[in-house]
Amino acid sequence: QVQVVESGGGLVQAGGSLRLTCTTFGYNTENHGVGWFRQAPGKEREFVSAIDGSGFVRYYAGPVRGRFAISRDRAKMTVLLQMNSLKPEDTAIYYCARSAMTDPKTPGDKTAYDYWGRGTQVTVSS
Repeated sequence: QVQVVESGGGLVQAGGSLRLTCTTFGYNTENHGVGWFRQAPGKEREFVSAIDGSGFVRYYAGPVRGRFAISRDRAKMTVLLQMNSLKPEDTAIYYCARSAMTDPKTPGDKTAYDYWGRGTQVTVSS
């Protein structure tokens, strides 16, 4: 059974760092990319970052490029999202999702993902 579980959220001051972990179960991770999305109160869910099944192709949304880094730890079946230089506008629930394809070539398209986690809260105080 495929499962996707997020962890690592919390409260941090502006300028600080957090690392989110997406742990996946029940499928061959080499065959599927993974994406991170976030949703702030009153806003639509938006794309943050994604990585392909090989771990070599990475995508970032403009507002996080240069501050966030996505990576894979295949032995632990996890995808990490290292978030640095956090800003209050990064406050949101962060969701991890499995891409239906090895490379989510349209990483911002939510319909390209077939399994979603329940989310983890990230709060950045000013």
